[in-house]
Amino acid sequence: MGDDEALLDVVTSANVACGFHAGDPVTMLRTCRAAAAHDVTVGAHPSYPDLVGFGPRHLEMSADELTAVTVYQVGALDACCRAAGMRLAYVKPHGALYHDVSCDAALARAFLLGVVEVAPLAVLGPAGSELLIAAAELGLRTASEVFADRGYRPDGSLVPRGESGAIVDDADAVAERVVAMVTRPYGRSTARSYGSSPTRSASIRTRRVRSRWPGGCARRWRAKASSSARSHEAAAERRARGTRRARRSGRGAGAG
Repeated sequence: MGDDEALLDVVTSANVACGFHAGDPVTMLRTCRAAAAHDVTVGAHPSYPDLVGFGPRHLEMSADELTAVTVYQVGALDACCRAAGMRLAYVKPHGALYHDVSCDAALARAFLLGVVEVAPLAVLGPAGSELLIAAAELGLRTASEVFADRGYRPDGSLVPRGESGAIVDDADAVAERVVAMVTRPYGRSTARSYGSSPTRSASIRTRRVRSRWPGGCARRWRAKASSSARSHEAAAERRARGTRRARRSGRGAGAG
């Protein structure tokens, strides 16, 4: 559905659909083999059973049903990874399932019980979400994420697809957000800049874009992010050196 092969030259990890909102056995195995060839980490991207709608619709499921469909999807991708000579590294739910397990503790636990039936994978999700809280309680590693090309509400939650502002379609705007995510990760960001509240932004570990973007755009964003991060680190080091010099000067003045 996007320029997947080109993106694998740029990204460090890839969420792979497990057949319930997109993907099929051939695509899953081919993607895992391509990721292995590019040394890209693979994560499972399970969803509600919604091939027709591509996963944005909430579906009523019992806890046992959600656990079972999670085992089915994650287990299938785990097998594809093994066939490609690599290990499945993490899980990150898709679409409405991502939203639901992030807000509902019971659903989060049912989902994660399906994950651990397959393997004790790391879990990606919104910082401070019920999903990551439940994952930590189960002893799973967690990583919080932010989307460069999705709209956010002031509370840090994603604008639902179908609502105005849900998707950022301008490549230059996405580039600016990527830079903001890299240079302002410690609480100085705002919902207006990329949607994270100060408490959430402090723990962001992954920045993500959807596969619909051409590989050239993603490559440009990564270059801008790397350049901005280096400049940010250099400026921080200059400030630190200035602070150290000021402290030494103060001690010298006091000694006299």
